[in-house]
Amino acid sequence: MKKGQIYEGVIKEVDFPNKAVVYVTEETETGQIQKTKVAIKGGIAGQTVSFAIKKARKDKCQGQLLQVIKKSPLETEKPACHQFGVCGGCMYQSIPYERQLEIKKNQVLKLIDGAIGKKTYFFDGIFSSPDIFGYRNKMEFSFGDEVKDGPLTLGLHKKGSFHDIINADCCKLVHPDFTNVLTCVREYCAEREIPHYRKKSHEGVLRHLLVRRAASTGEMLVALVVSSQQMLDWSSLTDRLRKLDLEGKLVGFLLMINDSLGDVIQSDRTEILYGTDHFTEEILGLKFQISPFSFFQTNTRGAAVLYQRVREYVLNGSATDQTAWKDKVVFDLYSGTGTIAQMLAPVAKKVIGVEIVKEAVLAARKNAKENNLPNCEFIAGDVLKVIDEIEERPDYIVLDPPRDGIHPKALRKIVQFGVENIVYISCKPTSLARDLVLLEEAGYRLERVSCVDMFAQTGNVETVCLLGNQKSERT
Repeated sequence: MKKGQIYEGVIKEVDFPNKAVVYVTEETETGQIQKTKVAIKGGIAGQTVSFAIKKARKDKCQGQLLQVIKKSPLETEKPACHQFGVCGGCMYQSIPYERQLEIKKNQVLKLIDGAIGKKTYFFDGIFSSPDIFGYRNKMEFSFGDEVKDGPLTLGLHKKGSFHDIINADCCKLVHPDFTNVLTCVREYCAEREIPHYRKKSHEGVLRHLLVRRAASTGEMLVALVVSSQQMLDWSSLTDRLRKLDLEGKLVGFLLMINDSLGDVIQSDRTEILYGTDHFTEEILGLKFQISPFSFFQTNTRGAAVLYQRVREYVLNGSATDQTAWKDKVVFDLYSGTGTIAQMLAPVAKKVIGVEIVKEAVLAARKNAKENNLPNCEFIAGDVLKVIDEIEERPDYIVLDPPRDGIHPKALRKIVQFGVENIVYISCKPTSLARDLVLLEEAGYRLERVSCVDMFAQTGNVETVCLLGNQKSERT
């Protein structure tokens, strides 16, 4: 088996989130039969596919999916989007939703069981998204072209491609208001022949379009991300956006200057072209101001399900009687805009949130004040450093880290508090599985697990874990 060779095979399994596995059996030069495992990004269990070898090793290889030759028996659903299979966003539109949940549940449990080596926890099930389409409240669209030097496109990366961008004006994961805004911006820029930013030469203007929409209020915030290579007048585009027939309401249009070489959305300088730089979202009776880079779960109604699971684990994990919480201090680490902290504040003595993104901390403070929660404190900084500086000792810890999980040094400091229970929320089960090993080595036992499908039609899923301190139980 050599790099560049093309094979056909049947996908036997898919590991989280999209690592398809094919086994290739062939005869070696010595006449022996050799079975080689090939990992391919993308694909569904049961599909017959063709693939090219990208990396070849003795017992394990990596391949690139070229074509789906035959559908999987699981694919009995007609995809809602005509770009499905071409766009790299969705993965499971051709599979009935209940089966999608089953796939994700099995992937998560396989990772957890493989990490801790024994199943002593209780699995509470996987909870479905209240909406399986139109649920995303945030999208980051890229400018580019679908073919080299082709017409301007604005949307998402073509499946398996770093450069090719396909139009996303048919995306079914977002509200139609997103489509109206995207189409308006793309047509305006195409009419004026404004060049998109090219990643190799670092020339051009148009980079990204960031759109956020509150599910509860319909308020929308739009940010156009450009380089500073041409200083253009965007007043006509502002007028067009303001005149759009939207179900919701445009409350802010921002211009962000980004001259970084990396393909990331960031702002060297931001100008408000219209309205404000934030919008208001409501969830579980609380109000939150969301700014362009504030972390907030991308599925608002799904987040309500997630936070209800977290609240149940927190209250039942250490005390079923909520009055017992009046003297407890809770650490909400990696707190984002403080949604979890403010959800727990009414029953706790104090909740301290720590978040590295300063903008999110400022928003969290405003949100807590708006929600009349004076017992919430939010600190800007790296968890690894900040927890050494907090005078209070926690009685309970909630962890909601980014996708890569928790830095091992930070995790070692966290477990030194020796709290009775920890709730860990994860959007990447592979990172969770790695951190569970360290938590178990430190004396914590996994007690309960829930999955919440925040990302219907895709391969991602949220997981909530309740861990108990075995050392505190013995003492």
